[in-house]
Amino acid sequence: MDYQNILVSKNGAVSIITINRPKQLNALNKQTISELNSALLAAENDSSVRVIILTGSGEKAFIAGADIKEFASFSKEQGKALSKEGQDNLFNLVENLTKPVIAAVNGFALGGGLELAMAAHIRIASDNARLGLPEVSLGVIPGYGGTQRLAQLAGKGKAMELITTASMIPSEEALKIGLVNHVVNQENLMSFSLKIAEKIIQNSPFAIQSALKAINSNYVDGVDGYKTEIDAFGNCFGTEEFVEGTTAFLEKRKANF
Repeated sequence: MDYQNILVSKNGAVSIITINRPKQLNALNKQTISELNSALLAAENDSSVRVIILTGSGEKAFIAGADIKEFASFSKEQGKALSKEGQDNLFNLVENLTKPVIAAVNGFALGGGLELAMAAHIRIASDNARLGLPEVSLGVIPGYGGTQRLAQLAGKGKAMELITTASMIPSEEALKIGLVNHVVNQENLMSFSLKIAEKIIQNSPFAIQSALKAINSNYVDGVDGYKTEIDAFGNCFGTEEFVEGTTAFLEKRKANF
């Protein structure tokens, strides 16, 4: 498929999706969200893909936020629709994919950019990254899951502070509060992300899919995460991957998934 605002490439079993609007600091607009939706679903349905990496083109920004000019004149109803469509078509989609998504955060990750990174399963930031949710400075709040996921990752108190002050923090502080998993030199960002991806690829795809579902279930209202874990654990038994993994362990060899 031909895309206008993103680039898609493969490195072995890793699909690399790059937001490619460098002149706009990779800001998210409706077309970009639509293209990301298509590319992510294609990767999800491609049996040769085991891990997805999301990143931004250039050295300045992962994603510097949403494209404000698209919604500056929206009504209340249009604003609600914008938020719901974005969450359904991109942010919740990323969180609930069965394949791990790594956000390789280079440069600015603001507003919708940080929200997309937080929807990913693992976040790796460059040492020049700056992260924040500055929406209240525009008279609005984070609308793509930011108020929920920031509190989950960094705690309620820190989320309250960062959102109400519209503060932007450096990657090292983001690491300290648990907002990102790793911080690396910018030139090593992609190679380090691929190294994490390779570690994931060595393990059982079905077990990983099941683990992602179980972890996410803890944050869904009305869902018993422990019950989900019990069911997911049991469902692993009898699979070909379980047989291979346990047999390889008993034979003292590396499993071939």
